[in-house]
Amino acid sequence: MKKIVLSFIAFLLIGAGVYETGIWQKLNPELETTAKGTIDEKNNSTLANLTFDGTNQVIQVNNNVPTFDKEDLALSKGVWQSFSDLDKLNRVGEANAMLHKSLMPTQEREALYINPTAWKNKKTSSGWLYNRCHLIGYQLTGENNNLKNLMTGTRSLNTPGMLEYENEVASYLRKTNNHVRYRITPVFREGELLSRGVQMEAQSIEDTSIKFNVYVFNVELGMVLDYKDGTSKKQ
Repeated sequence: MKKIVLSFIAFLLIGAGVYETGIWQKLNPELETTAKGTIDEKNNSTLANLTFDGTNQVIQVNNNVPTFDKEDLALSKGVWQSFSDLDKLNRVGEANAMLHKSLMPTQEREALYINPTAWKNKKTSSGWLYNRCHLIGYQLTGENNNLKNLMTGTRSLNTPGMLEYENEVASYLRKTNNHVRYRITPVFREGELLSRGVQMEAQSIEDTSIKFNVYVFNVELGMVLDYKDGTSKKQ
């Protein structure tokens, strides 16, 4: 009965021209809203406004189903990777790739020297607070000191947060001759320089072995982060 009532209300809102993601979420907080196609700050605001619950640093988006369309999954262009231009605040944007083991590096990674936005690193009792985090991990394509592929992320966002999913993809690529469509979207809130988190989407092309859509919060237990500039203090 609840679903029928909510659907009727949504129908009325659509008819009135006032149906928006935020309104529908308030009507039905159990509904998980995700961006479709290319994600930008406007339609990704739902993720940007999420609050870390203190326990689950990684959460599923869209029931863990990526939002690639048919064109996104096509192999007509072969293997490739692309990065968004930095915005007016020098922040990174969405990174995309059609992954294959032929893209994977055969040499050791050189040291990172680029400082992304909000790089206000400090030593804590458990190690360095921040890492220079690759959007598309080095082990997947060998892309390293690229301004468009590096963001400031907490140690736990990088490892185990993103690394767990990168390793899953890398292991699959090494064992097969298959392809994986991959998209990483850093999520910023308005004019902040430190991202609130990253959305990770992946889907294998030739089979169903790889399929995920998750959001990793850019947080570190025991630390309070100022997302405006990356400064921090103990909790």
